[in-house]
Amino acid sequence: MNKRDLLLEIGLEEMPARFIKDAMNALGDKLQSWLKEKKIGFDEIKLYSTPRRLAILVHCVEESQQDAEEEAKGPTKKIALDSDGNWSKAAIGFTKSNGMSVEDIYFKEIKGIEYVHVKKFIKGETTLQLLPELGDLIASLHFPNSMRWGSLNIRYVRPIRWIVALFGNEQIPFSVAEVQAGKKTRGHRFLGEEMKIIDPADYEKVLLGQYVIADFAERKQAVQEQIEKLGEEKNWDIPVDEVLLEEVVNLVEYPTVFFGTFNEEFLKLPEEVLITSMKEHQRYFPVKDKQGALLPYFVAVRNGDHRHIETVARGNEKVLRARLADADFFYKEDQKMPIEEAVKKLDAIVYHEKMGTLAEKVSRIRKIAGNLCDELALSEEAKAWADRAAEISKFDLVTNMVNEFPELQGIMGEKYALQQGEHFEVAQAINQHYQPRHAEDTVPSSTVGAIVSIADKLDSIVSAFAIGLIPTGSQDPYALRRQAAGIIQIMLEKEWDISLESLLKKTIIIIKDDEQQVDKDLYQKLESFFKLRLKHLLQEKGIRYDIVEAVLGGDFNDVADIVNRAETLQSKKDDSEFKLIIESLSRVLNIAGKAEKGIDIDPSLFENEYEKNLYQLWEQLKETYHSSSNSEARFSALSSLQPAISAYFDHTMVMADQEIVKNNRLAQMAKLAELIGAYASMNEILVK
Repeated sequence: MNKRDLLLEIGLEEMPARFIKDAMNALGDKLQSWLKEKKIGFDEIKLYSTPRRLAILVHCVEESQQDAEEEAKGPTKKIALDSDGNWSKAAIGFTKSNGMSVEDIYFKEIKGIEYVHVKKFIKGETTLQLLPELGDLIASLHFPNSMRWGSLNIRYVRPIRWIVALFGNEQIPFSVAEVQAGKKTRGHRFLGEEMKIIDPADYEKVLLGQYVIADFAERKQAVQEQIEKLGEEKNWDIPVDEVLLEEVVNLVEYPTVFFGTFNEEFLKLPEEVLITSMKEHQRYFPVKDKQGALLPYFVAVRNGDHRHIETVARGNEKVLRARLADADFFYKEDQKMPIEEAVKKLDAIVYHEKMGTLAEKVSRIRKIAGNLCDELALSEEAKAWADRAAEISKFDLVTNMVNEFPELQGIMGEKYALQQGEHFEVAQAINQHYQPRHAEDTVPSSTVGAIVSIADKLDSIVSAFAIGLIPTGSQDPYALRRQAAGIIQIMLEKEWDISLESLLKKTIIIIKDDEQQVDKDLYQKLESFFKLRLKHLLQEKGIRYDIVEAVLGGDFNDVADIVNRAETLQSKKDDSEFKLIIESLSRVLNIAGKAEKGIDIDPSLFENEYEKNLYQLWEQLKETYHSSSNSEARFSALSSLQPAISAYFDHTMVMADQEIVKNNRLAQMAKLAELIGAYASMNEILVK
């Protein structure tokens, strides 16, 4: 079968850099799915993207669909044949509708009933006949933000300006948004021109001649190599942030790296301010010397060639100079404002209309932090640091610098606090209480920072749940899932033996301002929410799904202990005796559900030595079990019950005829179940 290359390019006004990669991949996925759905064979797919285009080149596309043979099901045999054994109108009509005759009929039994079937041959259509459907494929692309233009009804990331659609050297006839697909592409907006593509295989070469590097990976490599070369020539260290690099690459079609300078006086500003001004606002890379000190230079990427590069550098220097002058002014003005004055301003800032002001949030954070300090039994000095850190944790939100550069919240708070004589532990916690800021971030290194971080995140989560702002599906506008994961991450890394259940209940009391009772419905929602975060964490660690369910059905207290119990069960699951242990412990859990509450064990009612033996083992183990923090030791203790449990059930009928004996035996099972269930819901574990 003959094959041709297929080229599809969507030409657009400049797209936001953050949308391009996902849009490129979505286009590739859609076209690949379409080809497979249409049963059109192909070889390699190559994706291209720049700020002004999304393109895909498919090599060796077959010129027609594969022929197919399909089985069609018709009426039942009873309907298909009349009483004389002749074909009915229903059978004749069925075969005609499928392009066949009654001679092609055969019967096939389905669930005990015979049905008429025919096999029909479907001739594959030519690929060129089907390719105009690509117009619908282009129109079906979705973007985080879309727009309309002119009088058109289509919504798209940016207006479509041209479309290239070629199958071999033949143009594919279709239009999208009143733009007719053709052979003409456009080069660089200023350096290139309109060009006709004759052969899809020449796509990259044609565009390169028009100052467009269509391959994202090649543009990225070009930027990296130019930065490395510049660093070697100048003896500079140019730290390349991967996120910034990818954004810059998606902002240009023909990258040329250059450098500029700024006044050394600005180096008096905190390094974070300078770097943020360069990276977040201007998309520049900072420059350091080999010892790591910031230098008065920046590196940027131009969308064009080297012509007039000095003029471009001077223009960028002028823009950065204005930015840094503003930052310098803000920095000096902020230093004039005492912390206490800044804290008072929080009274006027609404955190959320149903959650109060920032000042009220801070008040709650202080109370939650106090509970944490008590749980950890910290010294009075550490408690004082934690309280002060919580009290002034948000003061930098009213500073000029954070207002201009929100990315510096916490960072500027730490610097301003140190300048005004706050203790180092307090100042450090102001910065660290935002950690972990994202999945790859570290947890606070200090105890005080970790306490205020958990308190802040707990307040945000519980307050949101209390007013019904619970994440659903992909909707989580307040990043509550990330904050819950942050709390768990901190507790795990700090190895704090803190009851999450107790902490949530105490926080509910603070949020609801009701010391009389805990809102049970709210607690259950929060418990489920945190258990789901733990479930994801355990699954990421490779813990088997049934073991995850089992440990989450146990005690919901110490987060680290939950993880340790899961890891212990995971490590034991392949042991030869594991099956026997789990079956014995599960049997106790299952029958204990029949016990009535409030009945104590009466040893005088025991009728055999197996009851007595199991009771004595339980009494010996319960103290040592609860006093041990080692998950393996506790599992070992539970495992030691297995022989006694097996012997008990072999010689004892729990559901005895005598009511008092039955209840006593069920009470014994219930007490054992309390011990076993605290470790895990063993009956959730699958054993073979």
